[in-house]
Amino acid sequence: MIKAVAIDDEPLALEVVDTFCKRFDFLLLEKMFTDSASALKYLEKNPIDLLFLDINMPAVSGVDFYKSLLHKPMLIFTTSHSEYALESYDLNTVDYLLKPFSFGRFEKALAKARSIYDLVHTATIAEASKYLMLKADYGIVKVVLSDVLFIEGLDNYLKIHLQDRPPLVVRMTMKALSEKLNENEFIRVHRSYIVAVNHIDSLKHKIINIGNEEIPVGKIYEEQLKTILNKRS
Repeated sequence: MIKAVAIDDEPLALEVVDTFCKRFDFLLLEKMFTDSASALKYLEKNPIDLLFLDINMPAVSGVDFYKSLLHKPMLIFTTSHSEYALESYDLNTVDYLLKPFSFGRFEKALAKARSIYDLVHTATIAEASKYLMLKADYGIVKVVLSDVLFIEGLDNYLKIHLQDRPPLVVRMTMKALSEKLNENEFIRVHRSYIVAVNHIDSLKHKIINIGNEEIPVGKIYEEQLKTILNKRS
């Protein structure tokens, strides 16, 4: 859901934006403001994804208002003045709607905003899936999943063996950590071990070799491990 706010000193212009926004199920127009001061207070505490903004307003121009924001959402200008179009593109504006604009023109602007939103959020989700933030060494440590060789259970602690780095010890259960891992990339092979499938060098006589390490395979985990390895062979 794209969260949006509209700012315009003309109430009728806000009504048009509100009416058009209600026709999109992926868009939520959270608030509308006729003055920039109230809008600024709201945006400081409530980050949004998209801002519909008039340019020619009494207290401050829309361009200056947007520049003042710490968190800069996607921007669609809604204005009666075409002379600001070139300046708006310096702000990476999604679109520039000249009043009075039709629903069709508004729809095209929303399509651009949605494409940008989907692209950014897909990339963010993909990036987040590449690592975990874990409590260790009296702080928070970023663990890149591709560096994990295997995980060893030690009572109430886990020892995460990493590629080209010393092992990392975290206070966490095997069950809690396994729920955060992709089951196609990490598999439990013993009550005390989870291994990274991509780092398995060999499996012989119920022993997994990862580098110089030998990891036992528990009887109840053997068939699942063989199934995964066969799929990759």
